[in-house]
Amino acid sequence: MNSFGKKFCITTFGESHGKALGCIVDGVPAGLKVDEEFIQSELDRRKPGKSRLETARKEADKVEILSGTFEGFTTGTPIMMIIFNQNQKSRDYDNIKDIFRPGHADFTYFHKYGIRDYRGGGRSSARETAARVAGGAIAKLMLKTLGIEIKSGLCEVDGIKANSYDFNYAKSSILYALDPKVEKEQEDAILSAKRKHDSVGGVVLTVATGVPIGLGEPLYYKLDAILAEAMMGINACKGVEIGDGTLSSSLKGSQNNDDITPDGFSSNHSGGILGGISNGDDIVVKSHFKPTPSIFQEQNTVNIENKSIKFELKGRHDPCVAIRGSVVCEAMMALVLADMTLLNMGKKMEHLQKIYS
Repeated sequence: MNSFGKKFCITTFGESHGKALGCIVDGVPAGLKVDEEFIQSELDRRKPGKSRLETARKEADKVEILSGTFEGFTTGTPIMMIIFNQNQKSRDYDNIKDIFRPGHADFTYFHKYGIRDYRGGGRSSARETAARVAGGAIAKLMLKTLGIEIKSGLCEVDGIKANSYDFNYAKSSILYALDPKVEKEQEDAILSAKRKHDSVGGVVLTVATGVPIGLGEPLYYKLDAILAEAMMGINACKGVEIGDGTLSSSLKGSQNNDDITPDGFSSNHSGGILGGISNGDDIVVKSHFKPTPSIFQEQNTVNIENKSIKFELKGRHDPCVAIRGSVVCEAMMALVLADMTLLNMGKKMEHLQKIYS
């Protein structure tokens, strides 16, 4: 499937080395002011080649809005956005057109579809996430009018964990580090792996504030379940935690429960979600990204004839894909929350009466 969401729906298209990629966002209410500079700034956060910690591929990632707006406002019709590829080098992949790269989707895509688009991973490339960021920016603009804001940053790189979270600092960090005290150590780990033609993984912390009580559709469209689906749908994400996540399994109920006071919850082990529904507290999600599978070391694999071979990869790749995964996680959370706010509108008669009376 290439679409996500029920009321606020995004469909993405395009490939890493194709002519362009983009998205169609449907379900956006009419009358939302479209800040094109903000949308572009979100794409600028994700675009490649900003530092030596990222791929050397240079892309402007200039986004164009083709439909769904008029005189700066949404019209209620589908919004189509496109980003043209400008710096693809498909020849870098000529040596792998008949082989499967370990850790990539080459093997599964070929066996599922019977066609081998070897140009930088084609549809399975992380470059596809540029389209999600564009759609997520529209969602953020809508959520901002409701007082909901989303922030993120790297809380772990190569096992080096942040001891404190400073989201304002993360905005100015080249690797979106949340803890300035361990940023240098995290950066060194990435560069060390790069020098060895290897890669490292990382963990992105994403937090939404100002989320109202009641978002989430039990039992089969729970807020935490859809957030997990959204994050796991990001290329290279291999695990998602809500609130305390896996730590919860080692705690007692007396430790894991969040006491309730007249002023709200005294802690937030639940990550802002109870029974699949937002409880008014901050939504807290950790997304675990595997090491970039594109490494420049000799590896063993098979070709399309299932014969064993050795090969060395060419091209331009991120030594830590989690860095640029930060803004993508924000986009996916924004898309989920935008969808959930629209789904929640008709759950009480008083809501309908306010609209139609």
